[in-house]
Amino acid sequence: MKKLLLGLLMAAAAAVVMIAQAPQVKINPTDPQPTCNMCPGTYIPLSELEAYTNKAKAENLVDQQVRDINIGKSNIGIGMVYRGKLDAPAADSVAEHDQVSEVYHIISGAATLMLGPDIVNRQRRPATQRTVVEFNGPGNNGSDIRNGTAVQLKAGDVVVIPAGTGHWFQKIPDHINYLMIRIDPDKVTPLKSEAQSKEYLSKPAPR
Repeated sequence: MKKLLLGLLMAAAAAVVMIAQAPQVKINPTDPQPTCNMCPGTYIPLSELEAYTNKAKAENLVDQQVRDINIGKSNIGIGMVYRGKLDAPAADSVAEHDQVSEVYHIISGAATLMLGPDIVNRQRRPATQRTVVEFNGPGNNGSDIRNGTAVQLKAGDVVVIPAGTGHWFQKIPDHINYLMIRIDPDKVTPLKSEAQSKEYLSKPAPR
């Protein structure tokens, strides 16, 4: 029994020595550690974006989602928005999104946009509303923005609207057409692929 225990101890000691002498695999801190592992890039041609603008004009649409893309820790939505002439804001037309931030890049036209977080008379958007389900997630409408800031949008401008910030079109002299980038870290909106985009463009939009 003593010989057996001695043999086991010697074998264990030899194993420890071998492990200590083995080359150690080191993790290089400069190795890429992407948050979106092996994700492909997404290309959207100008012709497709213009098709959405043309569809908006032909079918009297405002907001349309071109793509919704998983980029790892967040989804990114790409939309095209076309708004016609507006002499005065509609009732309760202040918009706010709880979880989705937005960036507008103005393509053409001009508008007066009011921005601010202090929304008067908040009213919950219906959970079944198409824009809530597919575009920008849950949020509220309101009747006014206290101490808001009015910005004059024109072609080439960019405006950033964090989640929770009210945004309210007050006047559009003729039209405004803009590219919409939606940042959705909680992934509350569904993904939309190139194939789904082509399918959407091939027939009248659902209402």
